[in-house]
Amino acid sequence: MKKFLIVLFLSFLFSSGVWASKIIIPFDSEEELRFFYPAQTGNCGTLSNWHLISDIKAPSGRKALEVVPNPRTNYGSCFNVFLYRGFQAKDLKISVWVRAVKGREDQGGGPIWRAKDANNYYVVRWNPQENNFRLYYVKNARRKMLASAKVRSNPHKWHRIVVEQRGDFIKCYFDGHLLIQKQDRTFSDPGTIGLWSKADAQTAFDMLEIKIISP
Repeated sequence: MKKFLIVLFLSFLFSSGVWASKIIIPFDSEEELRFFYPAQTGNCGTLSNWHLISDIKAPSGRKALEVVPNPRTNYGSCFNVFLYRGFQAKDLKISVWVRAVKGREDQGGGPIWRAKDANNYYVVRWNPQENNFRLYYVKNARRKMLASAKVRSNPHKWHRIVVEQRGDFIKCYFDGHLLIQKQDRTFSDPGTIGLWSKADAQTAFDMLEIKIISP
């Protein structure tokens, strides 16, 4: 049976009266990419190439999404983003698998959420070069770190990042371990979600799941 493009489950949680939905994007079809658009925070550097690659070890199957920045133009505090079109949610849970492909200056990446645009959002990212996992907000194209945790992991293997935000409280997990808990009120309105890498970080992403707690 052919794998569907996007699975959207709508359900009413009758016990709590909370509306919830779940979106699953396996990154197995070119058609899935039309729901996203590439951008650069602060118009820094040039647009990165976001495309599908073959990977028999990818969590979803045989393919994954890869970002390939131009190292001659994308360096320093140059953020490559891939934003989901027409999406708005406030409280949600995001899960995505990440693998560091290569990068001389930077490696790794992660999900973004409550994004107003390419210059305003939350992001949590894994960097195997620095052996850390960090939570930031980016406001008016300027980044500020909110929390950091040490993590040592194989950059060539797939790792799962999960972030959950309810109200002002943020929880960030790496490979099933809760490493960051932080309260922050920088972005309180609903926004879109997306994926992120920095500078020349060539990174693969797979099996993006979004559970919407409040639209």
